[in-house]
Amino acid sequence: MGQHHEVTPDWQRWIVEAVAGGSAPAQLLATMRENGFDPAVARQAIADVVFGGPAPMSLPTSPAAHRPRSSRLAASHVVDAGDREARVLIRIDRPVIAVLDNVLDPAECAALCAMASARLARSAVVAPGSGSNTVMDIRTSEGAYFHRSENELIQRIDARAAAIMRLSEEHGEGLQVMRYGVGGEYMPHYDFFAPDEKGSERHLKNGGQRVSTLIMYLNDADDGGETIFPHIGFRYIPRRGQALYFEYASDAGELDSYSLHGGAPVRRGEKWIVTKWMREKAFPG
Repeated sequence: MGQHHEVTPDWQRWIVEAVAGGSAPAQLLATMRENGFDPAVARQAIADVVFGGPAPMSLPTSPAAHRPRSSRLAASHVVDAGDREARVLIRIDRPVIAVLDNVLDPAECAALCAMASARLARSAVVAPGSGSNTVMDIRTSEGAYFHRSENELIQRIDARAAAIMRLSEEHGEGLQVMRYGVGGEYMPHYDFFAPDEKGSERHLKNGGQRVSTLIMYLNDADDGGETIFPHIGFRYIPRRGQALYFEYASDAGELDSYSLHGGAPVRRGEKWIVTKWMREKAFPG
């Protein structure tokens, strides 16, 4: 049987209702592919709703919809980053989000891009069923992974990120540098591991749940490439040296479904970022 190359009105309504109900785009894409849709057609139909369609009207009332009780980030306008001070430009209460300036300097940004260029490989995502790292169409970027304290620069940025995120360095996964070329995107997803998915088990047993993310931007985006939070209508335009901090798991284990986020397609030039994820317990990074 051939693939479907047109999304019928019934399927369009299904996408809108699924997004409004809090379903992650990755799940929608998998369902549409199982039902015979051409992957490119399915991705575009989902993107039309997520990136430019109507805002979701409701969210699930499951524990995943609860808001973390309080932010770990310092409440002041200036955040102690260890070896420097980062200034808070924007704060959002739900999900907990902060845009920070002066997190990286231009030389550090250039050095990270240069180091990563030598080992870039197609970025993978966590497969819901198996928990294995799998290349999928929802994420079209190249990435390079750096173990904690792998060299002096990585050690310095690890320490800075830990100071900003107010968790011990031992709770951090290794830094991951990613490059998105023209057309590169990461469809909206959650950074936490879904407790009800079998594939999450292998990740949760080492360091527990992810609790917060710090995305640091290594270049100015020429066009596109925004970091988006579709449930709240927020878009951040990448700016070299700045960072976007957000959290999604409270100390009580509550997960915030409003933390659904993604990377909009790059329309011109390229986008470079480095990401730090923190766990609830020490992680063997």
